[in-house]
Amino acid sequence: MVNAATSGQELPAYLQCVPYARDVTGIDIYGDAHTWWQQAAGRYERGNTPRVGSVMAFAPTSKMTLGHVAAVARVIDSRTVLLDHANWSPIDGRRGQIERNVRAVDVSPNNDWSQVRVWYHPLQALGTTAWPVHGFIYPDGKAQPRQRFAQAQTQRSAPQPTREEPSRAFLAAFSNTPERASPERRAPRAAASRPAPRLAYATARPLAPRGNNDRADAVVERAVALYE
Repeated sequence: MVNAATSGQELPAYLQCVPYARDVTGIDIYGDAHTWWQQAAGRYERGNTPRVGSVMAFAPTSKMTLGHVAAVARVIDSRTVLLDHANWSPIDGRRGQIERNVRAVDVSPNNDWSQVRVWYHPLQALGTTAWPVHGFIYPDGKAQPRQRFAQAQTQRSAPQPTREEPSRAFLAAFSNTPERASPERRAPRAAASRPAPRLAYATARPLAPRGNNDRADAVVERAVALYE
């Protein structure tokens, strides 16, 4: 069994009903959906009773020229089944989407599954159209469903580290202004150390007197005394 999520395979961007039905049922028929009923003749058993794993083959109409095929996932009662199919309802504005376990109701007068109404996602209810159905194609038990699409899951990338604030490069990528270089931050200046007090006066020695002038000697002595 192949799993698209673990095998590295990717689902096509626009998935058609045919490869999906072939993949999940193992009924190995190719070509447009409207050709499946005839192609199954002589190769696979066909009938008008739904069975789990069978393909409901829709007949082409003016609104659905290529027909449609869907896999029966569950039989609820004689008039209700759940289908797995692709490219039926547009979801989130996109076609080619997979829908699983959606309701289909037999609205034929004879309960022969020749007309059905199918769940339509935009309405969140059964569609209003009664679509013509050829019948059901049953698997032969030889081919095994590959489940490539049925088992596919959306891959999640590993969480990336985040920043408290967006970087300048990130903001510049989404603005019309070029990124500006961030100014260099200068380290704050250390407080200038005060020079040690100069002790020139404290260590000064009295000058020798130039003469025998008593008045001059007295002035010098008073000056020296102030710093001793």
